[in-house]
Amino acid sequence: MNHSKQNNNLKQKIMTVYKNTILNIAKNIRILVLVCFAFTLVFTSCANDDESTPILAEPIVYAVGQNVAKIWKDSVATNLTDGGQYAGASSVFVNENDVYVAGYESNVNGISVAKIWKNGIVTNLSDGSQRTRAQSVFVDGNDVYLAGYEHNNNKNVAKIWKNGVVTNLTDGSGLAGAFSVFVNGSDVYVAGYERNGNNKNVAKIWKEGVATNLTDGTKDAVARSVFVNGNDIYVVGKEGGVAKIWKNGLATDLTAGSHRAIAYSVYVNGNDVYVAGYEQNVADDGEKVAKIWKNGVATNLSDGTNEAAAYSVFVNGNDVYVGGYEWSGNVTEGRIATIWKNGVATALTDGTQNAVVNAVFVK
Repeated sequence: MNHSKQNNNLKQKIMTVYKNTILNIAKNIRILVLVCFAFTLVFTSCANDDESTPILAEPIVYAVGQNVAKIWKDSVATNLTDGGQYAGASSVFVNENDVYVAGYESNVNGISVAKIWKNGIVTNLSDGSQRTRAQSVFVDGNDVYLAGYEHNNNKNVAKIWKNGVVTNLTDGSGLAGAFSVFVNGSDVYVAGYERNGNNKNVAKIWKEGVATNLTDGTKDAVARSVFVNGNDIYVVGKEGGVAKIWKNGLATDLTAGSHRAIAYSVYVNGNDVYVAGYEQNVADDGEKVAKIWKNGVATNLSDGTNEAAAYSVFVNGNDVYVGGYEWSGNVTEGRIATIWKNGVATALTDGTQNAVVNAVFVK
């Protein structure tokens, strides 16, 4: 009997230990599951936070100008020419990591040579026998387009270059020029002018080399910039002394005509149309006031105390950038290259030498 009781007691002890062991294992498994679940929540939350609040890089502001051909990257200047000859940078376009600049530089004979710089490396577009300038650059994929003109037999011939191959837009019978190029799909648009038989400049746009007159030739006119948004073609310039915008060939006056004015640049962002230019503050010999128009409503960028003009506009998100110049106010000094961001001016030069911003590009 004693042996039987001892065996039963031993069995009970073994069963108790076994039961406690199983319970501890189950408890530990539950704890492990909870820990794993907690870690899953933490990592999932972190992943969701990363996706919902990305860190956005600050945009880079590029600007180009003259009198030494120059590019500014976030206000830091780099000369494209050495200053030995008169030169200018007229237009800038950034495509992925490549920066393209269109412009010109005079040779030793004083004849301007059309040029393009890619990441600071220059390529000549003309041979230097005739005065030639590249006024605008647009990059579409692997294709590089430039618009400009060449002086030939006392006439300027409007031209376009595609990957360095030149095509004439006019025949040289009348003075002409091309100031802006824009590519939309397979269509290439160029804005400029050509003088008619009555010695008046006619504002024009070329689409795939075919010209359309924007003005009737009774007043001097010029088209300075073109921008295509969907099916709509916007062009700005002037007719007589009136700053104008054309949408699909239909003209709208930006100024009343009492003061001389011109629109130099147009940029479309969604439903908003921005135009940069200037208007004199007095009818005849007043100071030029730099202006921007948003959907036809003008805002002054300068106060009219000193001469100023806006040559280029670019929109990035909610920010509006305008390039141009403002006179230093000292008759012994010159123009100050200036960028306005949302109406606030930043001087890129000190005014001791003439300098302007001809074009601005933000990426």
